[in-house]
Formats: sequence, structure tokens, C-alpha cells
Amino acid sequence: MKQLTGLDATFLYMETPTQFGHVSGLSIFRRPDDPDYDPLAAWCAEIARRMHRLEPLRRRVRDVPFRLDHPYWEDDPDFDLEYHVRHTAVAPPGTDHQLGELVARIIGRPLDRRRPLWESYVIEGLPDDRFGILTKIHHATVDGASGAELLTMMLDDSPDADHAADDAAEPWTPSPPATDAGVLARATLGLARKPARALVLGARTARDVGRATRNPVLVAAAGQVRSNLRGPVGTVLNLGRDRGTEGRVAGPLPEAMGPPTPFNATVTAHRRFAFRSTSLSAVKDVKRAMGATVNDVVMAMCAGGLRRWLADHDALPDRALVAMVPISVRTGEEAERWTNRVSALFSALPTDEDDPLERVRKVNGAMVGAKGLFDAVPAEELTDFTQFAPPAVFAGAMRTALRLTGRLASPVNLVVSNVPGPRQPLYSAGAELLHYYPVSTIVDGQGLNITVQSYRDTLDVGLVACRELVPDLWDMCDHIVEELAVLGEAVGVDVAL
Repeated sequence: MKQLTGLDATFLYMETPTQFGHVSGLSIFRRPDDPDYDPLAAWCAEIARRMHRLEPLRRRVRDVPFRLDHPYWEDDPDFDLEYHVRHTAVAPPGTDHQLGELVARIIGRPLDRRRPLWESYVIEGLPDDRFGILTKIHHATVDGASGAELLTMMLDDSPDADHAADDAAEPWTPSPPATDAGVLARATLGLARKPARALVLGARTARDVGRATRNPVLVAAAGQVRSNLRGPVGTVLNLGRDRGTEGRVAGPLPEAMGPPTPFNATVTAHRRFAFRSTSLSAVKDVKRAMGATVNDVVMAMCAGGLRRWLADHDALPDRALVAMVPISVRTGEEAERWTNRVSALFSALPTDEDDPLERVRKVNGAMVGAKGLFDAVPAEELTDFTQFAPPAVFAGAMRTALRLTGRLASPVNLVVSNVPGPRQPLYSAGAELLHYYPVSTIVDGQGLNITVQSYRDTLDVGLVACRELVPDLWDMCDHIVEELAVLGEAVGVDVAL
């Protein structure tokens, strides 16, 4: 058994009947030249032969009695692959809008906590000899980076890959589940040190925030607390922790509150999903012409597209939106591979700027400022806070905070995420992967999520929204992709949509 980190468990605690902790991905494949090819049978066989390597697909959540500590992962003793892999189809003609509607209905249902937290749907009925695979997996299991790694482990790098190693591997067999008494005994071992460690962490983070915001009172207060914890007491409280160096960095705090928009409200359980693709090479040409980054261009596309959509609805604020931008804090040296190592930046999204090139420049400046603050307060310290609250208290506080965010002004308008994906072609049982559209999650107060993922030379864009808050999500998606052509025209780059 392995215990969930506080951050992993947070994605379980946030769930309500209307907001879910799972994320998904829609893969579009081209059938191989085999008239007998069966996508469902082939996909089941590919997962089965790799099951000994796919730990996140085999484990289920085991709660600690009385919810005294965060839950554990344990092998599912009754693992049933046929339960997790399902078969469906869209009716003719199988348009993108039909596929988006099917995906929206599937992601609007929670995962069963009694089983491993994933489902995979093989979707037939698409034109041009294509089929889709939608895979739902809980965010408690993987983050964006580890999810991309899991995808590559489930696929091949050639249409005729050699599976001899997997076929010869020892078949996976589940470990017997622990007793409630065993789980409780294991959980209580780490409880005693948590309040003291929380005090150390709080003092350190207060000091870093004080330096970042140039607040000498906060720095001095934190220093006083830390000085009282030095000596033998501090040594005990920091056992096993690399205290590292204490560098001085400074940077401004971002604006805390986003302006109101139609999608900043309480969400329902109903979803919409829209998707499109564009050229990654064109994005890179624009970024080179501007002296910016790929992420700057992507965020500027989102800003321009949202500006058009908001203006169409007479809802364009006179100041910039605020976007939460998830970022990976993986170093490659983590002892645990399948866990969340993610934090976030908060950046202005210049929807209030009319000039498309100036939007790129403003995004770049906002991201530089946000990264300065992020570096001032190490991401590990921010995510470590989730380790200390008792799960019953933390879960209630999380849900209450999200409900209030939906009813009051939201500090963040939306999530914008840019996930780098594989550059080489991938295959499943000979079927070529054409696109991988990310399908993320939304919460109360933030009824819109924009996630893009690169694959080969393509940028695949996926938008998820509350069905009642954004009825014309496809229009918004079109505006965002069309914004790349606007930027290309401004810098002399030809963009074919």
C-alpha cells in the first residue's frame, strides 16, 4: 500500500455531485489496413499485456477508518478489465460536434470509488476510417506530466512493435488487501509529527512571501518563529528534510481578483466539450518572430479568442482576466512516479487589450512576474500544506470554499494549461494516433477550462465548460484557434486553418 499525498487526496476531497476530480483524454486513431481489425478487442489486449507496468490502472482508494489521515492506494483484489473498458459509438455521420456531445455526457458522471479510478471508452462511427478512445482517470492518480507518460506506456512507437518482453513478463496478481486495523495502525504512525512540521513549514513560507512582497514585518515575524525552532527542537522537526539554501528573491504579487464573466458561477453536473487542432509549427514561427515562448503565444491566442467571445455576449470586462496556469514541478528524481507534482502560476490574461501583438507582450510580462513570485515561494512548500489538515476537516473546508467561490466573486476566471506531448508518432495495435485532445475538469466559480497538448507537429485544443454557463462553446473554440491566424498575419507568418 502507498499513501496518497495531501495534494493527491485534495482531488478526492473536492468532489461534489456537480464537480468531479477526473481528467480525460480523447485519442483519435486511424484504423490499420486490416478488414478484421476490432478496435475494442485490440485496445483490451494492449492494456492487458501491459498491466504489470500500469500501476495507476490497478489500484483503488482505501480510506483510513474515521478519516484520521489521507487514504491509501491498494491493489484491487477483484480487478475486472471488462468493467473499465467500454464500447460505444456516434450515429452517422459522426461529426466532431456529435463526438463532443458524447464526450461531454461521459465526463459528466463520477468514477466509482470502489474500483480503480479510471474508465476507457472505445468510440466507433467516426468518418474517414477513424475511431476514438476516451480515457477518464482521476486526478488523484496522475497529473498532466505523469498522465502523458502513462499514455506513451499504453501505446507503441511503431505500427509493428515487438511485445515479446511484455508477453513474457510475470502476470500481475493483486496483493491481498490490508485489514482496517492494519490501515489504522499504519496511519497513526505519522500523525504525531504533523502539527509541529506544519509550524515549521508555515514560518518558512511566511518568510518567503514577505521577501517576495517586500514586507519587512512579515519577514521579521517569520524569522522570530524560526529562530525559536532552532537547536535540538528544530533538528527533530526537520528530520529527513533537506533544508537547502535560503536565497533572497523578490517579485510582485499578482492581482488577486478576476473580473466577473458569464462562466464564473456555480457549475452544474452537465458539461460541454469542444475541440480543434492547429499547427504547432505556425505557433513556433509566431513565437520566433515575437521573441516570445510557445506558452506566450498559446495564452495570447486564448486571450484574443476569449475577448471576441465575451464581446459577442456584451460581457467584455474593462480589465484583464486572471488565469491559473498549472505547471509541473517534477525533477525526474521523485521516488514515487505516479503522484501529483504540480503547482500553479496566476497570471493576467490580457482580454482588455485590442492589439494582438501587444497581447503577446503583455502575456510575456505577466508570466515573468508570476514566475518571479512562484520562485520566491517554492512549489514544494505550497503543496506540502495539504499534508497537515485532517481529511474530514480538509474535505469540508475544500467543498465549502468552492461553493462560496461559485456564489461570490471568483479570484480566478479560468484555467489555461499547455502540456507538451510526444513528438514522435504513436500507435495502438497498428492503428496510428492522429490527435490527442485533452479533456480537463471545472469547479464552482471556474466553469471553463482550456487545455492544449502538442503531438508531433500539431497543437490539439480541448475546451470543457459547464453546459448552462457556456452554451456556444464551439464558437469560443473557433475564436481561439482563429486567433493564431490573426497573430500570423500581424508578423508575416502564413497560418493555414
